[in-house]
Amino acid sequence: MKASPIVIGTMRWGIWGAGHSQKQVQQLIETALTHQLTTFDHADIYGDYTTEKLFGEAFSQMGVARETVQFISKCGIEMPCGNRDYEVKAYNYSRRHIIASVDQSLRNLKTEYLDVLLLHRPSPLLNPHEVAETFEILRQQQKVKHFGVSNFSVSQFNMLDAFFPLITNQIEVSVTETSAFYNGTLDQLMERALRPMAWGVLGNYFTQETLQNKRIAAVLPALCDKYEANENQLLLAFLLRHPSRILPVIGTSRHDKIEELAQSLSLEMEHEDWFRLLQASRGYEVE
Repeated sequence: MKASPIVIGTMRWGIWGAGHSQKQVQQLIETALTHQLTTFDHADIYGDYTTEKLFGEAFSQMGVARETVQFISKCGIEMPCGNRDYEVKAYNYSRRHIIASVDQSLRNLKTEYLDVLLLHRPSPLLNPHEVAETFEILRQQQKVKHFGVSNFSVSQFNMLDAFFPLITNQIEVSVTETSAFYNGTLDQLMERALRPMAWGVLGNYFTQETLQNKRIAAVLPALCDKYEANENQLLLAFLLRHPSRILPVIGTSRHDKIEELAQSLSLEMEHEDWFRLLQASRGYEVE
């Protein structure tokens, strides 16, 4: 999978967050491309099914060659909202729903193909035979280049991968959510030479007052001085230090934050500092 070392998340660009105009979206895309961040993460449901279209209309007017960027999207969640008549939130991985979702994403993004399609959440009703057949149809039609999943456990990934080769699992990983370091999800992807994607990469550090975050806050100032970096950059560098070669999805809708976080790529956190942050997060030292 071709991807930039940091993936630009679009979830908060539309009505779920900043409410940006097409012009503002174009400016964010330009900022990302200036820093060689060429991969954009979408999902059909973002912005109550409106953000993909906002992005697509903005991007199509920029004159950027499609082959120089990568579009990722997700499908499978049926979300009741004003733009859909679903009565209950559910998961749907039927052939009909997946193909219809991909076709709509292609129209929204004004593109002929997706670089990666992810199944958004695992479903107890997911039929691997049907999903694999659907993926093969989409691949043969050249509508999707690669396929992966999001938020799948090790066993769920193994099950579907046995029917169709997957290239990634987009999971929650951060300094405040470290379970992926121990539950086998990152180990599994490293074993298969696949790169994980991560969402929620700054955790809840900036949004919640918890004992965990107080411990992290006590450690960060000295590290900021040592690396001449701010807290955002260090928290992202914490993830980038992991040997699984995590592709972090940054969810910001601000130019300055994209520029800041891009600078994390030049930080090489020493292993003792990495464990210092891990200890602060968990509240106890490693055994």
